Amino acid sequence: MAMAMVRSGLRTALRGGSAAPRGAPASKRTFASAARHDDVYKKKNAMLNGRSCICADEAAKWEKITYAGIVTCTVLAVYQLSKGHHHFDPPPPYPYLHIRNKEFPWGMMFILSSCIV
Repeated sequence: MAMAMVRSGLRTALRGGSAAPRGAPASKRTFASAARHDDVYKKKNAMLNGRSCICADEAAKWEKITYAGIVTCTVLAVYQLSKGHHHFDPPPPYPYLHIRNKEFPWGMMFILSSCIV
């Protein structure tokens, strides 16, 4: 632990910084892009001050576009689904389909009785 503190102190001294005492508040850490983003947000807010109705107008425009899209899609779906669709011809009665050579384990009467009722 002591060795780590010595290395940290040496690194700070070599970088030219001064070691802050334990009770001092930590300095704000700045990143390379922080200043640029803050400036952009300040400019955007300055432009919108007094003209906040721009956002409301834009929101109202997109709300109308959304409702128009919903109505259009609904009308197209109803039109498409209301048209007739193609029915295929029934398959030919091949003699090898549904061949029953032996009775079912539960008996043939069970199937016949459910078909009759």
